[in-house]
Amino acid sequence: CFWKDHRINIIDTPGHVDFTVEVQRSLRVLDGSVTVLCAKGGVEPQSETVWRQADEYKVPRMIYVNKMDILGANFYRVLDMVKERFNCNAVPIQLPIGEESSFKGIIDLIKMEAEVYYDDLGKDFRKEPIPADMMDIANEYRAKLVEEAASASDELMEKFFEEGDLSEEEIIAGLRTRCLRMEAIPMLCGSSYKNKGVQFLLDAVINFLPSPLDVAHVKGVNPDT
Repeated sequence: CFWKDHRINIIDTPGHVDFTVEVQRSLRVLDGSVTVLCAKGGVEPQSETVWRQADEYKVPRMIYVNKMDILGANFYRVLDMVKERFNCNAVPIQLPIGEESSFKGIIDLIKMEAEVYYDDLGKDFRKEPIPADMMDIANEYRAKLVEEAASASDELMEKFFEEGDLSEEEIIAGLRTRCLRMEAIPMLCGSSYKNKGVQFLLDAVINFLPSPLDVAHVKGVNPDT
């Protein structure tokens, strides 16, 4: 597909245990991957298997927590599961506004603004200030995000210590560097079926995952030798 003057080639792999070989084939040639988790089920045993395979092939990746609008959805529980079971440095760049049937928008922690949906298909959405009752948690996660981005280089770290914050461009550049090094995993949320959060996800693919120029060529192995 094409998105904002970029071409994105999508290889969709099944998540089921019966297709492990197909997943491995895909992982060998991917530049980056988006691990899709259910907001209710979170990290399932097969998710862990695929994650370890991605570790083996050193694939930079992001996590997308889907189905935020179903019964039992809990973004923060999935975040805890990810850190515990994948043993990775997951960095939310978004927070959901509401969960289950009350899911109505997404907070963008990079721009510090909210995108609120007013219909069921994600067509009618408006950029709004972050809801007052979510300001504290947004600031908390924003601070963690900026700190993670600043760790990418000495220059960013110096600026962060001097000013206590980074610009939008610097956060994206810093987080991209750390994502490519597999030191940080950007984490997003949404409800794909209702078209909520998908545009954010495509933006994040461009911002954080490698282009073919950022990764080494695929190496083959002769099993006999």
